[in-house]
Amino acid sequence: MVIKRELVLNIPDTRKTRVVIIGGGFGGVNLAQQLPADRFQVVLFSNQNYHGFWPLLYQVATAGLEAEAITEPLRKLFEGHQDFHFRPIRVTAVNPATKTVTSLLGELRYDQVVIATGTKANFFGNEQLRKLAFPLKQVSDAVDLRSQLLQTFEMAQLAPTEAARQPMLNIVIAGGGPTGVELAGALAEMRTHVLPKDYPHVDYRKMNIYLVESGEQVLGPMSAASGKRARQDLETLGVTIKTNTRVQNYDGATVLLSTGEKVATHTLIWAAGVTGAVLDGLPPETLEKGRYLVNEFNQVQGFEDVFALGDIALMKTSAYPKGHPGVAQPAIQQGQHLAKNLCLAPGEPWQPFSYFDKGSLVIVGRYKAVADLPGDRHLGGFLAWGAWVFVHIFYLVGFRNKLVVLTNWLYKFFTYQSGTRTIITPFAREEDAAAQEFINRQQAE
Repeated sequence: MVIKRELVLNIPDTRKTRVVIIGGGFGGVNLAQQLPADRFQVVLFSNQNYHGFWPLLYQVATAGLEAEAITEPLRKLFEGHQDFHFRPIRVTAVNPATKTVTSLLGELRYDQVVIATGTKANFFGNEQLRKLAFPLKQVSDAVDLRSQLLQTFEMAQLAPTEAARQPMLNIVIAGGGPTGVELAGALAEMRTHVLPKDYPHVDYRKMNIYLVESGEQVLGPMSAASGKRARQDLETLGVTIKTNTRVQNYDGATVLLSTGEKVATHTLIWAAGVTGAVLDGLPPETLEKGRYLVNEFNQVQGFEDVFALGDIALMKTSAYPKGHPGVAQPAIQQGQHLAKNLCLAPGEPWQPFSYFDKGSLVIVGRYKAVADLPGDRHLGGFLAWGAWVFVHIFYLVGFRNKLVVLTNWLYKFFTYQSGTRTIITPFAREEDAAAQEFINRQQAE
C-alpha cells in the first residue's frame, strides 16, 4: 500500500513586502534576523533545517566534535520573530519575469528575492573524483568522512598483511587551503595521540598524510609568511606536503598525481575547489566562474529586486577585483548591510557595501596556528592559536553549542583524546567492496 501525502508551501498572503531568502547560511540568517516584522514578511528556504558553523566541519570529520555541536535549528534561531516562515524545501529556480521562485512544492511570489546558496564542491568535470572522493561542504559530508576514517582504522587492524594494511593508513587531502591545512593537522595529531592507544597492534608511525596543493604554497589566499609558517608546522607534525601538484584522478584505490606519482589509499578528501550553488532562471550573463555578478548593493547584474550574498556573490571592487574571500565574514556583513538598505524609506539613497576585513585565522595543531590581521600584521604560534580558539567560540551560534564545544576542547586539551569516535551511520561507497562487506558482516543478524 502506497501512502500519498499532499504537501503545499502554506505561506500566508500578505500586504507587506515579502522577502524570499534562499539559503540558511551566514548571509541569509543575518539578513533575516535584521528585517522588522512590521514591514516585511520573511520566507526562508533551505535544504537543511539547521544553520551550520562551517569553519568547524573538519573537527566533526576527525571526531573532535559531534555534529550537533556546530549546528543550530533554524526555527530556534527565529523564535519570537513574527511573520517569519521557514520551509526546508529545495528551490530550483528564480523567475524574474513572474517574480516567483520555483520550489519542489510549487511557486511563491516575491517582492525581493535573495540568493544565499553558498558553494558546493567543484570536481572540475571529473566524474570519477565526484563519485569516489570525500568532499567537506556539509555536515552530512563530515559525518560520512568520519565514518569512513573510523571504519578504515578498524579494518586496518584486521588486515592480513602489511601490504594490505598500508593503503588503509594512507590519507590524501586534495587542496592546501584552510580546510585542507586544518584537516591535515587534526589527522596528524590524531595519529600521534589517539590511534596508537585505540589500536596498539597497528604501527601508526606508518600512517602517511599527504596534502596536495596545486599552487606554490599552502594557504594561498593568506600571506606568504602565514603559508610558510603553516607548512613548517605541518611538516613538524609529519605531514607530507606536495605543492605545484594536482590530484589528476582516483579510482577508489589509487590516487594519480599530476607528477605521475601514484598513492595507494582508501581515502581521498576533496578540499581542492568550490563552485557556486547556482539556480536556474537567471540569464547566463549574470554568472562569472560560478558566481552571480552583483553591484555594490548586492543586486544581481540587470535586476533591482534580485540579490545575492556571500560565497555565491561576485562583487568586484578596487580592493577585491576578484571578489571577496569565500569566508564567513563577507556573508555576515553583506547580510546585515542589505537589511539596512531594505529598511530605508522609499527614495532614500542606498549605501554601497564596504567590506571590513577582520583578518584570517587557521589552526594547524596544539599551539600551532597562523593569523593575518588588518594592517598587514601576522601572528603565529601560541598567540594565533589562542585567538583562533576565542574567535571560534565567540562566533558559534547558541549558548549550548558554545558550552559543548568549549567542554570538548578542554577535555581534549588535558587528555589528548577525541571523545566522539563513534560510527553512528556506517558508510561505504558502492565501489568499495571491502568496506561494504565489513559493514554487512557487522549488521548481519
